[in-house]
Amino acid sequence: MYTPTLHKKYREEIVPALMKEFGYKTVMQVPRLEKIIINQGIGQSIADKRLIDVGTEEITAISGQKSVQTVSTKDISNFKLRRNMPIGVMTTLRREKMYEFLERLVRVALPRIRDFKGISNKLDGRGNYTLGITEQIIFPEIDIDKVVKIMGLQITFVTSAKTDEEGFALLRHYGLPFKTQKN
Repeated sequence: MYTPTLHKKYREEIVPALMKEFGYKTVMQVPRLEKIIINQGIGQSIADKRLIDVGTEEITAISGQKSVQTVSTKDISNFKLRRNMPIGVMTTLRREKMYEFLERLVRVALPRIRDFKGISNKLDGRGNYTLGITEQIIFPEIDIDKVVKIMGLQITFVTSAKTDEEGFALLRHYGLPFKTQKN
C-alpha cells in the first residue's frame, strides 16, 4: 500500500521528536496535521464571470482535487453583490493528497517565490496556521502562458495541537521554512 513520504516521516521521525520535546506520555497526545484548506477569494468575479471558472481550474490543478465555488451569503449593494453569487474557490485536502500537496509546497513552490526569506510565524492561538500567497504562478502546475490574472490564495493548515507552540513545532518538523524560531 502506498504511503506518502511526509506521512512516513511523521510516524518515524516527527512523533518521537515531539514526544521528547513536549514530554508526551502516549503517541495519541502528539499533535497531527488534520487537513489543509486552499482558498482563493475572487471578488473581481462580480464584473468578470469567467474569472471564477479560471480560479476553479487553477485550484483544482494545484491541489490535485476538484475544487468548489463559494458563494456570497448576503446582498451588499455597494459592491454590486447579490446573494448566492460565486465569489471564491476552495478545496479541503486530507490524508494522502494533503501530504503530497504539503511536500510539493515545501520542496517546489515556496522556493520559487522571489526574494524568499521564510514565512511568518504567527499562528491563530489554537495551533493552526494560515499562509497567504500573493501569486498562484509559484506552483509548477500553473501554465504561465494561460494565466488570465495574477491572484493570491490562502493555505490553512489545521492541526490537532492545543497551543501555538505545539502547532509551530509540528509544522517546523514538516519542513515549513519559518523566518525565525520561536523562543
